[in-house]
Amino acid sequence: MSGFHKLSIKNITRETDASVSISFNVTENLKQEFAFNAGQYITLKTDINGNEVRRDYSLCVSPKSGELKVAVKEVKDGTFSAYANSDLKVGDTLEVASPKGRFIFEPNDKKTKNIALFAAGSGITPIMSIIKCALEEEVHSKVILVYGNKSTKDTMFLNELLELQHQYNERFSIQFVFSQTDEDNAIFGRIEKSTVNYVMKNKHKDIDVDAFYLCGPEGMIHTVKDVLSSHGIDENRIHFELFKAAKSSEISEKPAAVSQSGNTKITVIVDDEETTFEMSAKQTILEAALDKDLDAPYSCQGGICSSCLGKIKEGEATMTQNNILTESEVAEGLILTCQAHPTTATIVVDYDDV
Repeated sequence: MSGFHKLSIKNITRETDASVSISFNVTENLKQEFAFNAGQYITLKTDINGNEVRRDYSLCVSPKSGELKVAVKEVKDGTFSAYANSDLKVGDTLEVASPKGRFIFEPNDKKTKNIALFAAGSGITPIMSIIKCALEEEVHSKVILVYGNKSTKDTMFLNELLELQHQYNERFSIQFVFSQTDEDNAIFGRIEKSTVNYVMKNKHKDIDVDAFYLCGPEGMIHTVKDVLSSHGIDENRIHFELFKAAKSSEISEKPAAVSQSGNTKITVIVDDEETTFEMSAKQTILEAALDKDLDAPYSCQGGICSSCLGKIKEGEATMTQNNILTESEVAEGLILTCQAHPTTATIVVDYDDV
């Protein structure tokens, strides 16, 4: 189910003092397996100090580039991010799962449509893929990027973005935002309400934007969404992906009771095989499946990615956090199993039918 393949590292490039980009060698027989849409991510798996570690990283290249490439920013106390920035070498092998993700841009060169993108920090990685795809494949569309960082030295893909701006100078506009340095032609501060209003209502007031793509910390995304909504932008035109989960203290850890014993009889379908067992409602469905050594797909386990997506065929569950699925998708029975607790005495969850 998880579909991992061993890929060797083709190249590692230092992007900033705290980030690297990593490209992989993809053999001819796996090229279709690793075809992707702009905005998608891949899951990387390896052993670090005897422990299996899985992490999701967005692809930062266009689908037609012929590359499979991600960027990894080192975070404080990060396990894989520190390993990738310090220890990985060209020629090393990682296990890589095929691309996934619902934060996607699908180009249409028969239609001119303008897009605006808001990114902060490492949230630029899927946005970078979308920018390149739009510029390459929609030859008449315009692209607006608002990109926030601490300073220029912390800005991932800075030179590459400037080169794209030069190459597509009539179609691609960048508004940099720096919170710790005051730079020419940049906004000092963070991406706030005033930033969104300036870019959309002043600087680019003559451009009718068809779709918005947001990626970064939760606070930035909510700020931009709220401002766009106040301008009458339909929520269906606003697409977003979080790069940081809500704090655990903000998430309820009390699933609804299902019976006096607090147990549920669950049937899990994965790789066309059914397994039925008893689980505690205090566990998430993913935790219960992994405890039974089932090959359920997962990565972040924080409700950010959609790797652990499943579909309820019978019974009910509640999610402690959901930043990905729409109301209609939840109504169809889709759940993030890393966040879902059963609320009925029996439940059937299908990982294959998603």
